[in-house]
Amino acid sequence: MNRRVALQRVDTMDSAPSTASNSMAGSPNDTPRQSPSSTSLSSLDSTDAIDLQNVNGKMVDTYGNEFKLPDFTIKEIRDAIPAHCYQRSAARGLGYVARDFASLATVFYLFHNFVTPENIPSTPIRGALWAVYTVVQGLLATGVWILAHECGHQSFSPSKTLNDTVGWVCHSVLLVPYFSWKISHGKHHKATGHLERDMVFVPKTREQYASKLGRYVHEISELAEETPIVTAASLIGQQLAGWLYYLTSNITGHNKHERQPEGRGKGKQNGMFGGVNHFNPSSPLYEAKDEKLILLSDLGLAITLSVLFTIGAKYGVANLTVWYILPYLWVNHWLVAITFLQHTDPSLPHYEPQAWTYTRGAAATIDREFGFIGRHILHGIIETHVLHHYVSTIPFYNADEATAAIKKVMGEHYRSDVEGGSIGFLKSLWKSARWCQWVEPSEGTTGEAQGVLFYRNRNGYGVPPQKLEAPAAQL
Repeated sequence: MNRRVALQRVDTMDSAPSTASNSMAGSPNDTPRQSPSSTSLSSLDSTDAIDLQNVNGKMVDTYGNEFKLPDFTIKEIRDAIPAHCYQRSAARGLGYVARDFASLATVFYLFHNFVTPENIPSTPIRGALWAVYTVVQGLLATGVWILAHECGHQSFSPSKTLNDTVGWVCHSVLLVPYFSWKISHGKHHKATGHLERDMVFVPKTREQYASKLGRYVHEISELAEETPIVTAASLIGQQLAGWLYYLTSNITGHNKHERQPEGRGKGKQNGMFGGVNHFNPSSPLYEAKDEKLILLSDLGLAITLSVLFTIGAKYGVANLTVWYILPYLWVNHWLVAITFLQHTDPSLPHYEPQAWTYTRGAAATIDREFGFIGRHILHGIIETHVLHHYVSTIPFYNADEATAAIKKVMGEHYRSDVEGGSIGFLKSLWKSARWCQWVEPSEGTTGEAQGVLFYRNRNGYGVPPQKLEAPAAQL
């Protein structure tokens, strides 16, 4: 039997265990309250109630626990957060940037000057130490990436000009097209959990999963377990190439580009050479007004690539690989891992358009724990992500206090898996890959509840997929 996931709880809320069969693991989201209201994207602070009389049937997450829709508003979330948490400091933000770049420079100086054949004659030992260098630099550079992320959300300082300047520099150094990413990432925040509009780790529906395997939808529940080696290969590919593939082909983002308001999405689709990427101003991810920003992003990449080419020509490709390319791949790994685990968990719902609201989508995220590294090197991006989706302009150094405040409003709708700390975070990569293969409605639901989808899998974990009848043969 799978081990129950230990989560943070609000002490004032009761938590009822699931009555699901013993073959199902316990859930981080035990028994939320029924939702009398929600909030639309067009009016984030609206308190108008949404008629939920058409919600029928019991919605069940992957663990087998009942799910009910969030019943709070954005206004309640914002009002619960102390006013000083909204305050941004340019000096403090720049101080963190200086600290992170100084750390990168210090580590390079120490290794370059002391991890040498003269000081360490043993090649294996020296190689092992330089391997450690790539890991450490990868983590520190991920911290720089996250500070640029703060700039993109305008939580770095009160000055938009300073934010975008610092963000452009920090991301360009890491070969990230800052403004291109900023625009598409903003769309992710506006449509989190929306199966047709979200931009990050949109799960496959049962129909899409069946199509990928060349199967009929009703056959999915009869498939044998996916072998662990296939899961491992997929996970390794995701961690190595996921970020680059996302930038070049919008992989894991929605594929409904024909709805682009200026007609840029006609005939374009996700995938290599499909016309959807983060570098071309004519990509359907952008509008005509964004063209100069996309080109400015490309300019930043060109400058960094030219510097790297010069370094490689002068010091050799081998040195460039150890000094920059391997740490860069570690950055990509951490970025993908963090984002994947923020939005992929057996307790999380996803929504069809008719069931989605901004409040519901923002709650479909989860906080995790990565110990000292997460809180001090990665600036708390792992530990306070739920808050970030409700109020993305709060700086990271105020996010813990703000998170504590919104827990009281969210109650059992707040999700946080902190079991095992840093090791637990890494283990969650494998667990989510095995548990979360596609999404489908809970069995027996009708009306709006049928538009609330949960992860299912063919590996025997949690709630099994629905058994569907084969379509009748046509004469």
